[in-house]
Amino acid sequence: MANYYNKDLYKILEVNFNATDEEIKAAYKRLVLKYHPDVAGVNANESKFKEVQEAYEILKNKDFRKKYDILHGFFAEKIKKEYETINQSKKNKYEEFIKQAKANANNSESFSKSINDALENLFHAQKTSRNRQEQKVPVNGENINLDMTISCFEAINGTSRKVNILHTQPCPNCEGRKFINGSNCSMCNGTGQLSMQKKINVKIPKGITQGAKVRVKKEGNKGINGGKDGDLFLIINIEKNKYYDIEGMNIICTLPITPFEAVLGAEIPLYIMKETINVKIPPMTSSGQKLRITGQGLYNKSKTKKGDIIINISIQLPENLTEKEKDLYKRLQTMSADDIRKNMRDAAK
Repeated sequence: MANYYNKDLYKILEVNFNATDEEIKAAYKRLVLKYHPDVAGVNANESKFKEVQEAYEILKNKDFRKKYDILHGFFAEKIKKEYETINQSKKNKYEEFIKQAKANANNSESFSKSINDALENLFHAQKTSRNRQEQKVPVNGENINLDMTISCFEAINGTSRKVNILHTQPCPNCEGRKFINGSNCSMCNGTGQLSMQKKINVKIPKGITQGAKVRVKKEGNKGINGGKDGDLFLIINIEKNKYYDIEGMNIICTLPITPFEAVLGAEIPLYIMKETINVKIPPMTSSGQKLRITGQGLYNKSKTKKGDIIINISIQLPENLTEKEKDLYKRLQTMSADDIRKNMRDAAK
Protein backbone atom coordinates (compact mmCIF):
# COMPACT_ATOMS: atom_id res chain seq x y z
CA MET A 1 0.00 0.00 0.00
CA ALA A 2 2.88 2.35 0.65
CA ASN A 3 3.62 2.44 -3.08
CA TYR A 4 0.08 3.40 -3.95
CA TYR A 5 -0.93 6.22 -1.63
CA ASN A 6 0.42 8.77 -4.10
CA LYS A 7 -1.53 7.28 -7.03
CA ASP A 8 -5.15 7.93 -7.91
CA LEU A 9 -6.59 4.42 -7.73
CA TYR A 10 -10.06 5.71 -8.55
CA LYS A 11 -8.76 7.21 -11.77
CA ILE A 12 -7.08 3.91 -12.64
CA LEU A 13 -10.44 2.13 -12.24
CA GLU A 14 -12.23 5.00 -14.02
CA VAL A 15 -14.69 5.65 -11.15
CA ASN A 16 -15.51 8.54 -8.83
CA PHE A 17 -13.95 8.52 -5.35
CA ASN A 18 -17.47 8.19 -3.89
CA ALA A 19 -18.21 5.09 -5.98
CA THR A 20 -20.04 2.26 -4.26
CA ASP A 21 -18.55 -1.21 -3.83
CA GLU A 22 -20.82 -2.46 -6.63
CA GLU A 23 -19.66 0.30 -9.00
CA ILE A 24 -16.00 -0.46 -8.26
CA LYS A 25 -16.56 -4.17 -8.89
CA ALA A 26 -18.38 -3.47 -12.17
CA ALA A 27 -15.59 -1.13 -13.33
CA TYR A 28 -12.96 -3.76 -12.53
CA LYS A 29 -14.76 -6.42 -14.56
CA ARG A 30 -15.08 -4.04 -17.51
CA LEU A 31 -11.38 -3.12 -17.44
CA VAL A 32 -10.33 -6.77 -17.14
CA LEU A 33 -12.15 -7.46 -20.41
CA LYS A 34 -10.49 -4.41 -21.90
CA TYR A 35 -6.85 -5.12 -20.91
CA HIS A 36 -6.46 -8.81 -19.91
CA PRO A 37 -3.88 -10.51 -22.17
CA ASP A 38 -6.07 -13.59 -22.63
CA VAL A 39 -9.31 -11.84 -23.57
CA ALA A 40 -8.55 -8.35 -24.90
CA GLY A 41 -6.92 -9.41 -28.17
CA VAL A 42 -5.02 -6.62 -29.94
CA ASN A 43 -5.94 -4.15 -27.17
CA ALA A 44 -4.30 -6.28 -24.45
CA ASN A 45 -2.08 -4.35 -22.07
CA GLU A 46 -0.45 -6.48 -19.38
CA SER A 47 1.04 -3.61 -17.38
CA LYS A 48 -2.27 -1.72 -17.42
CA PHE A 49 -4.09 -4.89 -16.39
CA LYS A 50 -1.75 -5.38 -13.40
CA GLU A 51 -2.27 -1.77 -12.38
CA VAL A 52 -6.05 -2.22 -12.54
CA GLN A 53 -5.83 -5.46 -10.58
CA GLU A 54 -3.69 -3.93 -7.82
CA ALA A 55 -5.98 -0.90 -7.56
CA TYR A 56 -9.01 -3.15 -7.23
CA GLU A 57 -7.36 -5.28 -4.52
CA ILE A 58 -6.99 -2.16 -2.37
CA LEU A 59 -10.35 -0.50 -3.04
CA LYS A 60 -12.45 -3.65 -2.61
CA ASN A 61 -11.16 -4.02 0.95
CA LYS A 62 -13.01 -1.59 3.24
CA ASP A 63 -10.12 -1.26 5.69
CA PHE A 64 -7.50 -0.74 2.96
CA ARG A 65 -9.76 1.68 1.13
CA LYS A 66 -10.29 3.82 4.24
CA LYS A 67 -6.56 4.00 4.90
CA TYR A 68 -5.87 4.79 1.24
CA ASP A 69 -8.48 7.56 1.27
CA ILE A 70 -6.85 9.11 4.32
CA LEU A 71 -3.35 8.98 2.85
CA HIS A 72 -4.42 10.25 -0.54
CA GLY A 73 -6.69 13.03 0.75
CA PHE A 74 -10.01 11.65 -0.45
CA PHE A 75 -11.11 11.07 3.11
CA ALA A 76 -11.38 14.79 3.83
CA GLU A 77 -13.55 15.23 0.73
CA LYS A 78 -15.88 12.43 1.77
CA ILE A 79 -16.44 14.00 5.18
CA LYS A 80 -16.12 17.59 4.03
CA LYS A 81 -19.18 18.86 5.92
CA GLU A 82 -18.08 17.22 9.15
CA TYR A 83 -14.47 18.30 8.63
CA GLU A 84 -15.47 21.94 8.17
CA THR A 85 -17.08 21.99 11.62
CA ILE A 86 -13.92 20.82 13.41
CA ASN A 87 -11.91 23.56 15.12
CA GLN A 88 -8.50 24.53 13.72
CA SER A 89 -6.45 22.98 16.53
CA LYS A 90 -8.01 19.61 15.87
CA LYS A 91 -7.42 20.01 12.13
CA ASN A 92 -3.75 20.70 12.78
CA LYS A 93 -3.41 17.63 15.01
CA TYR A 94 -5.26 15.51 12.46
CA GLU A 95 -2.94 16.62 9.64
CA GLU A 96 0.11 15.91 11.82
CA PHE A 97 -1.14 12.37 12.46
CA ILE A 98 -1.63 11.87 8.72
CA LYS A 99 1.98 12.92 8.06
CA GLN A 100 3.13 10.36 10.62
CA ALA A 101 0.92 7.73 9.00
CA LYS A 102 2.49 8.39 5.58
CA ALA A 103 5.96 8.14 7.08
CA ASN A 104 5.05 4.82 8.71
CA ALA A 105 3.06 3.42 5.81
CA ASN A 106 5.38 0.38 5.51
CA ASN A 107 4.87 -0.51 9.18
CA SER A 108 1.35 -1.90 9.52
CA GLU A 109 1.17 -1.49 13.30
CA SER A 110 2.47 2.10 13.33
CA PHE A 111 0.31 2.96 10.33
CA SER A 112 -2.88 1.69 11.98
CA LYS A 113 -2.06 3.50 15.25
CA SER A 114 -1.51 6.79 13.42
CA ILE A 115 -4.78 6.41 11.50
CA ASN A 116 -6.75 5.57 14.63
CA ASP A 117 -5.19 8.48 16.53
CA ALA A 118 -6.10 10.82 13.68
CA LEU A 119 -9.72 9.72 13.63
CA GLU A 120 -9.98 9.84 17.41
CA ASN A 121 -8.56 13.35 17.42
CA LEU A 122 -10.88 14.50 14.65
CA PHE A 123 -14.20 13.22 15.94
CA HIS A 124 -13.98 12.27 19.59
CA ALA A 125 -13.23 14.48 22.57
CA GLN A 126 -11.93 12.67 25.63
CA LYS A 127 -15.18 12.16 27.53
CA THR A 128 -16.06 9.65 30.16
CA SER A 129 -18.82 7.17 29.51
CA ARG A 130 -20.90 8.96 32.13
CA ASN A 131 -20.59 12.34 30.39
CA ARG A 132 -21.53 10.83 27.02
CA GLN A 133 -24.61 9.24 28.56
CA GLU A 134 -25.67 12.52 30.17
CA GLN A 135 -25.57 14.30 26.81
CA LYS A 136 -27.99 11.83 25.15
CA VAL A 137 -31.45 13.31 24.79
CA PRO A 138 -34.49 10.96 24.78
CA VAL A 139 -36.25 10.95 21.42
CA ASN A 140 -39.71 9.43 21.07
CA GLY A 141 -40.35 7.05 18.18
CA GLU A 142 -42.67 8.19 15.39
CA ASN A 143 -46.16 6.78 14.94
CA ILE A 144 -46.88 4.54 11.95
CA ASN A 145 -50.10 5.03 9.95
CA LEU A 146 -51.41 2.20 7.75
CA ASP A 147 -54.55 2.04 5.60
CA MET A 148 -56.66 -1.08 6.06
CA THR A 149 -59.63 -2.08 3.91
CA ILE A 150 -62.27 -4.37 5.43
CA SER A 151 -65.64 -5.56 4.19
CA CYS A 152 -68.88 -4.04 5.43
CA PHE A 153 -69.75 -7.35 7.06
CA GLU A 154 -66.39 -7.32 8.92
CA ALA A 155 -67.06 -3.74 10.08
CA ILE A 156 -70.42 -4.78 11.48
CA ASN A 157 -69.27 -7.96 13.21
CA GLY A 158 -65.59 -7.21 13.92
CA THR A 159 -62.64 -9.23 12.69
CA SER A 160 -58.95 -10.01 13.21
CA ARG A 161 -56.27 -9.21 10.67
CA LYS A 162 -52.56 -9.99 10.36
CA VAL A 163 -50.63 -6.77 9.69
CA ASN A 164 -47.13 -6.54 8.24
CA ILE A 165 -45.34 -3.49 9.69
CA LEU A 166 -42.08 -1.93 8.51
CA HIS A 167 -40.33 -0.48 11.58
CA THR A 168 -37.59 2.11 11.08
CA GLN A 169 -35.27 3.24 13.86
CA PRO A 170 -31.94 5.04 14.23
CA CYS A 171 -29.01 2.66 13.95
CA PRO A 172 -27.91 1.72 17.51
CA ASN A 173 -24.30 1.37 16.35
CA CYS A 174 -23.78 4.88 14.94
CA GLU A 175 -26.86 6.40 16.64
CA GLY A 176 -28.10 7.73 13.32
CA ARG A 177 -24.87 9.61 12.47
CA LYS A 178 -24.13 7.26 9.50
CA PHE A 179 -20.34 7.32 10.09
CA ILE A 180 -18.04 5.74 12.67
CA ASN A 181 -14.43 6.92 12.64
CA GLY A 182 -15.00 8.49 9.24
CA SER A 183 -16.25 5.31 7.57
CA ASN A 184 -19.76 4.19 6.78
CA CYS A 185 -21.30 2.41 9.74
CA SER A 186 -20.95 -1.33 9.18
CA MET A 187 -24.33 -2.09 10.75
CA CYS A 188 -26.53 0.28 8.69
CA ASN A 189 -24.17 0.70 5.68
CA GLY A 190 -24.15 4.46 6.14
CA THR A 191 -27.92 5.02 6.05
CA GLY A 192 -28.18 5.90 9.72
CA GLN A 193 -31.29 3.72 10.03
CA LEU A 194 -32.28 0.10 10.43
CA SER A 195 -35.54 -1.32 9.09
CA MET A 196 -37.23 -4.54 10.06
CA GLN A 197 -40.49 -6.28 9.19
CA LYS A 198 -42.86 -7.47 11.91
CA LYS A 199 -46.17 -9.31 11.65
CA ILE A 200 -48.81 -8.82 14.35
CA ASN A 201 -52.44 -9.80 14.79
CA VAL A 202 -54.80 -6.85 15.25
CA LYS A 203 -58.37 -7.08 16.46
CA ILE A 204 -60.84 -4.82 14.65
CA PRO A 205 -63.78 -4.09 16.96
CA LYS A 206 -67.32 -4.67 15.73
CA GLY A 207 -69.31 -1.64 14.68
CA ILE A 208 -66.28 0.30 13.45
CA THR A 209 -67.04 3.17 11.07
CA GLN A 210 -65.49 4.56 7.88
CA GLY A 211 -62.28 6.52 8.55
CA ALA A 212 -61.98 5.36 12.17
CA LYS A 213 -58.53 4.64 13.59
CA VAL A 214 -57.51 1.52 15.48
CA ARG A 215 -54.60 2.25 17.82
CA VAL A 216 -52.05 -0.42 18.72
CA LYS A 217 -49.79 0.91 21.45
CA LYS A 218 -45.99 0.71 21.15
CA GLU A 219 -46.04 -0.86 17.67
CA GLY A 220 -44.74 2.27 15.94
CA ASN A 221 -41.08 3.16 15.43
CA LYS A 222 -38.78 2.66 18.40
CA GLY A 223 -37.69 5.51 20.65
CA ILE A 224 -34.00 6.11 21.34
CA ASN A 225 -32.09 7.09 24.47
CA GLY A 226 -35.04 6.07 26.62
CA GLY A 227 -37.67 7.78 24.47
CA LYS A 228 -41.13 6.25 24.17
CA ASP A 229 -41.99 3.92 21.31
CA GLY A 230 -44.49 5.25 18.81
CA ASP A 231 -47.92 3.72 18.18
CA LEU A 232 -49.45 1.99 15.16
CA PHE A 233 -52.66 3.52 13.76
CA LEU A 234 -54.80 1.53 11.31
CA ILE A 235 -57.02 3.85 9.26
CA ILE A 236 -60.16 1.89 8.36
CA ASN A 237 -61.69 1.94 4.90
CA ILE A 238 -64.97 0.00 4.56
CA GLU A 239 -65.46 -1.67 1.19
CA LYS A 240 -69.06 -1.40 0.05
CA ASN A 241 -71.06 -4.10 -1.74
CA LYS A 242 -74.52 -4.20 -3.27
CA TYR A 243 -76.13 -5.75 -0.18
CA TYR A 244 -74.59 -4.00 2.83
CA ASP A 245 -73.61 -0.42 3.67
CA ILE A 246 -73.12 1.67 6.82
CA GLU A 247 -74.40 5.22 7.33
CA GLY A 248 -73.43 6.55 10.74
CA MET A 249 -74.91 4.14 13.28
CA ASN A 250 -77.40 2.68 10.79
CA ILE A 251 -76.85 -0.53 8.82
CA ILE A 252 -78.31 -0.31 5.32
CA CYS A 253 -79.34 -3.59 3.67
CA THR A 254 -80.72 -4.37 0.26
CA LEU A 255 -82.96 -7.43 0.58
CA PRO A 256 -83.96 -9.32 -2.60
CA ILE A 257 -87.43 -10.90 -2.50
CA THR A 258 -89.45 -12.80 -5.10
CA PRO A 259 -92.68 -11.46 -6.65
CA PHE A 260 -94.83 -13.99 -4.76
CA GLU A 261 -93.12 -13.03 -1.45
CA ALA A 262 -93.93 -9.40 -2.23
CA VAL A 263 -97.60 -10.19 -2.93
CA LEU A 264 -98.27 -12.74 -0.21
CA GLY A 265 -95.83 -11.57 2.45
CA ALA A 266 -93.14 -13.73 4.03
CA GLU A 267 -90.72 -14.14 6.90
CA ILE A 268 -87.17 -14.01 5.53
CA PRO A 269 -83.86 -14.60 7.38
CA LEU A 270 -81.51 -11.63 7.17
CA TYR A 271 -77.82 -12.56 7.40
CA ILE A 272 -76.27 -9.45 8.88
CA MET A 273 -75.05 -10.07 12.40
CA LYS A 274 -73.48 -13.23 13.71
CA GLU A 275 -77.03 -14.16 14.63
CA THR A 276 -79.71 -14.31 11.95
CA ILE A 277 -82.56 -11.79 12.15
CA ASN A 278 -85.99 -12.81 10.78
CA VAL A 279 -87.62 -10.03 8.79
CA LYS A 280 -91.39 -9.98 8.28
CA ILE A 281 -92.34 -8.85 4.78
CA PRO A 282 -95.91 -7.48 4.77
CA PRO A 283 -98.26 -8.59 1.94
CA MET A 284 -98.32 -6.32 -1.13
CA THR A 285 -94.82 -4.95 -0.48
CA SER A 286 -93.43 -2.85 -3.34
CA SER A 287 -89.88 -2.75 -4.69
CA GLY A 288 -88.00 0.20 -3.15
CA GLN A 289 -90.10 0.10 0.01
CA LYS A 290 -88.10 0.53 3.23
CA LEU A 291 -88.42 -1.43 6.44
CA ARG A 292 -86.82 -0.37 9.70
CA ILE A 293 -85.70 -2.52 12.61
CA THR A 294 -85.18 -0.12 15.50
CA GLY A 295 -82.22 -0.43 17.87
CA GLN A 296 -80.43 -3.20 15.99
CA GLY A 297 -77.74 -1.07 14.32
CA LEU A 298 -74.34 0.04 15.59
CA TYR A 299 -73.43 1.69 18.89
CA ASN A 300 -72.27 5.30 19.08
CA LYS A 301 -68.77 6.00 20.43
CA SER A 302 -69.94 6.20 24.04
CA LYS A 303 -72.01 3.01 23.58
CA THR A 304 -75.10 4.74 24.99
CA LYS A 305 -77.22 4.54 21.84
CA LYS A 306 -77.72 2.16 18.93
CA GLY A 307 -78.75 2.89 15.38
CA ASP A 308 -81.25 0.99 13.23
CA ILE A 309 -81.24 -1.57 10.47
CA ILE A 310 -82.83 -0.05 7.37
CA ILE A 311 -83.92 -2.57 4.75
CA ASN A 312 -84.42 -1.60 1.10
CA ILE A 313 -86.72 -4.07 -0.63
CA SER A 314 -85.72 -5.22 -4.11
CA ILE A 315 -88.19 -7.46 -5.96
CA GLN A 316 -86.29 -9.79 -8.25
CA LEU A 317 -87.41 -12.49 -10.65
CA PRO A 318 -85.98 -15.97 -10.30
CA GLU A 319 -83.08 -16.50 -12.72
CA ASN A 320 -84.42 -19.80 -14.12
CA LEU A 321 -88.19 -19.99 -14.58
CA THR A 322 -89.72 -23.33 -15.59
CA GLU A 323 -92.30 -23.54 -18.39
CA LYS A 324 -95.04 -24.16 -15.82
CA GLU A 325 -94.02 -21.01 -13.95
CA LYS A 326 -94.08 -18.98 -17.17
CA ASP A 327 -97.58 -20.35 -17.94
CA LEU A 328 -98.77 -19.21 -14.51
CA TYR A 329 -97.45 -15.70 -15.20
CA LYS A 330 -99.33 -15.71 -18.55
CA ARG A 331 -102.55 -16.69 -16.76
CA LEU A 332 -102.00 -13.90 -14.23
CA GLN A 333 -101.46 -11.47 -17.11
CA THR A 334 -104.82 -12.34 -18.69
CA MET A 335 -106.61 -12.36 -15.33
CA SER A 336 -105.27 -9.01 -14.06
CA ALA A 337 -107.61 -6.08 -14.54
CA ASP A 338 -105.58 -3.50 -12.60
CA ASP A 339 -104.04 -0.64 -14.60
CA ILE A 340 -100.90 0.15 -12.61
CA ARG A 341 -99.82 2.96 -14.96
CA LYS A 342 -103.06 4.96 -14.87
CA ASN A 343 -101.75 7.51 -12.38
CA MET A 344 -98.63 7.99 -14.51
CA ARG A 345 -100.74 8.80 -17.58
CA ASP A 346 -102.91 11.16 -15.59
CA ALA A 347 -99.83 12.99 -14.29
CA ALA A 348 -98.65 13.53 -17.86
CA LYS A 349 -101.84 15.30 -18.95
